[in-house]
Amino acid sequence: MKKYKIPFNKPCIVGKELEYIKKAIEKGKLSGNGEFTKKCDSFIEKKFGIKKALLTTSGTDALEMACILLDLKQDDEIILPSYTFVSSVNAILLRGARPVFADIRPDTLNIDENKLEEKITDKTKAIMLVDYAGIGCEMDKIRKIAEKYNLYIIEDAAQGVNAKYKNRYLGSFGDVSAYSFHETKNYIAGEGGALLINNEKFIERAEIIWEKGTNRQQFFRGEIDKYTWVDIGSSFLPSELNAAYLWAQFEHLDDIQNKRKELFEYYYTELKQLEEKKVLSLPIISNECSPNYHIFYLILKNEKTRNSLMDHLKSKGILAVFHYIPLHLSPMGKKIGYKNGDFPITEDLSERLLRLPMYYSLTETEQDYIIKNIIEFFY
Repeated sequence: MKKYKIPFNKPCIVGKELEYIKKAIEKGKLSGNGEFTKKCDSFIEKKFGIKKALLTTSGTDALEMACILLDLKQDDEIILPSYTFVSSVNAILLRGARPVFADIRPDTLNIDENKLEEKITDKTKAIMLVDYAGIGCEMDKIRKIAEKYNLYIIEDAAQGVNAKYKNRYLGSFGDVSAYSFHETKNYIAGEGGALLINNEKFIERAEIIWEKGTNRQQFFRGEIDKYTWVDIGSSFLPSELNAAYLWAQFEHLDDIQNKRKELFEYYYTELKQLEEKKVLSLPIISNECSPNYHIFYLILKNEKTRNSLMDHLKSKGILAVFHYIPLHLSPMGKKIGYKNGDFPITEDLSERLLRLPMYYSLTETEQDYIIKNIIEFFY
């Protein structure tokens, strides 16, 4: 068998990315909030049903803006899964608030909605959802819990762009939500993200925070005769070069989604035989969800098997990787009081999960090579 060199991820050019970058340069407007930023913001609002979208330099910045908007104070608590990227929890800690971790569901790897109420105290201010692998959380039940206890919802939909829960796009469920357009995501800007505001009371202040704490946007709209510093903020606007790249990706939104669906379904069909032999488990998509096929992962029998398969694939030139180390088991997690055994499902699945290469330009020949080497490992 011919040996291939297959990375875990490869950024893609699908259309006019380079042409639009050149156009942005020629316009002489590179610093952000130009033509391409505005096009992307408008597209996100109209396509995904968002009341206000603001492109940011990263999904991390979008989450940090979300936590500023909630006006978090010291000792405020935010409930979130431990199985998530560090940006989720850093956004909370940077405001002086306290993260309260919860365990995940064994099927979707999303926060377990049945374990939320036991975490709620009189200090709880919000629930932060993470739509793992572009699969939505159990939004209906979580929204009822939030309404019952008068809590905000922050939706970390970094992985959920163009995915749905019950025919409604992910990112539209939080009072404030976040997308990511990092080069590892489905739709990319190199680095980039978006703050999504679905609670109208946050819109005006979001624009101010986005513009370094000034009311500059109101000035540009002619609502005030000069702009000045009125609130805290930072430099959250992305470069027009990033926005130009992203706009070209948005023009091929369905093409990218359809290709990823083909890749996902081919993995699933060809590896089903291994699930039937009970040597591994494949991703589970709940009936309420329409995925965006962001990640294809395997759940192996134990950590040793996961690591052995990962090493086997690496020896064949295939980079397959595990995902998050649970945040509660990290040095920082232990520093704030968590320990081994606190969240058994999170701990178990994180040790057994292996992500396979998944990107737009992955060829059928390359995918066949990956699949054959996985099957070879078990026979």
